[in-house]
Amino acid sequence: MTHIPEMMQQMGQKARAAAAELAFASSDQKRDALLAAAEAVWAQREEIIAANAKDMAYGAEKGLSPAMMDRLMLDEARVRSIVEGLKAVAGQTDPVGEILEEWDRPSGLHIRRVRTPLGVIGVIYESRPNVTADAGALCLKAGNAVILRGGSEGFHSSSALHGCLVAGLKAAGLPEESIQLVPTRERAAVSEMLTMTDYIDVIVPRGGKGLVGLVQREARVPVFAHLEGIVHIYVDAEADPVKALNVILNAKTRRTGICGAAECLLIHKDVMSTIGQGVIKALLEAGVEVRGDKEISTIEGVISASSSDWGCEYLDMIIAAKTVGSLDEAIAHIREFGSNHTDCILTEDDGAAERFFQRLDSAILMRNASTQFADGGEFGMGAEIGIATGKMHARGPVGAAQLTSFKYLVDGDGTVRS
Repeated sequence: MTHIPEMMQQMGQKARAAAAELAFASSDQKRDALLAAAEAVWAQREEIIAANAKDMAYGAEKGLSPAMMDRLMLDEARVRSIVEGLKAVAGQTDPVGEILEEWDRPSGLHIRRVRTPLGVIGVIYESRPNVTADAGALCLKAGNAVILRGGSEGFHSSSALHGCLVAGLKAAGLPEESIQLVPTRERAAVSEMLTMTDYIDVIVPRGGKGLVGLVQREARVPVFAHLEGIVHIYVDAEADPVKALNVILNAKTRRTGICGAAECLLIHKDVMSTIGQGVIKALLEAGVEVRGDKEISTIEGVISASSSDWGCEYLDMIIAAKTVGSLDEAIAHIREFGSNHTDCILTEDDGAAERFFQRLDSAILMRNASTQFADGGEFGMGAEIGIATGKMHARGPVGAAQLTSFKYLVDGDGTVRS
């Protein structure tokens, strides 16, 4: 049996040593490593998909939900997406060394505040094997070493993708230990990572409420995380009916298992009999189970909502729906039941949109756009390591720039303080 504490300590030591070298690795080296990794992923796509088939069988045996199975599955199109993500991160500007501010002081000092790597990042995730590539790429781009602990259900897929990342590091002459994957399914490895304050600078959990809650409760290392994606869409009195229909159907049904999927629909009472009726019926026709309040549940096919439906992350073809008397009532509902992840207003009224944006504090606020765009790749970050809903350091999609800190560089000329 693997001695987990000893194994994790060795991984931590190797990661810390690799991070010291990555901190001054050239932009060209990091770019070349990611491009070589992308080539390796595409060249080995058949092997990766075969490894994923083992994971899919394991997931089915474990009784994973359809949403989790969807997250786990890799086909050629999704492998291509991983390749494109690696290339996109490779092509981004290197954030390390960017001058954020600079100024001169009357004392004669010249001061610069510049981006610097965080150091070593630990990423703990469930199901999605693509996180192996996304997290590895973003951490490397920002000059960080990373220890990846994928979910037991994605063990073979993650191992295959990790091998491609290591091949990229070798090709570029960077330390192989820059991207490490915990080589065991044993849960003790997770507990160990959460207390490795000597080696890991920040933990990023990516998965369901259970995983994220565990990390937030037990971690002694700082955490970037969101607990749930309880995403609301508010249909304002001045919503455009065509936009509303298209956006809501996409936000709910495109992929139900992602954290940007709509989970609750709020409809202004003035448009309930027009836009609201049309949207609810379209959702039902698309196979969505609608759980409505007293008014909405009078529509044929709608199920009456219970109190537990407000503030629920379904990650399935289910949506809660409620009528509200005003924009402010919608805002109050979101404040009470939302998760500060992503919320959207559908309106042609600039004033209403501005009030929605000002009075809610979600990490992402949208107007007339599907919440399925709540994704680092769609924000132009190439990929994301996750979406953070906290208020310290990183917030929203966490890309390469958010995986940096900063330091002050101070130049003088024999300058002394009086």
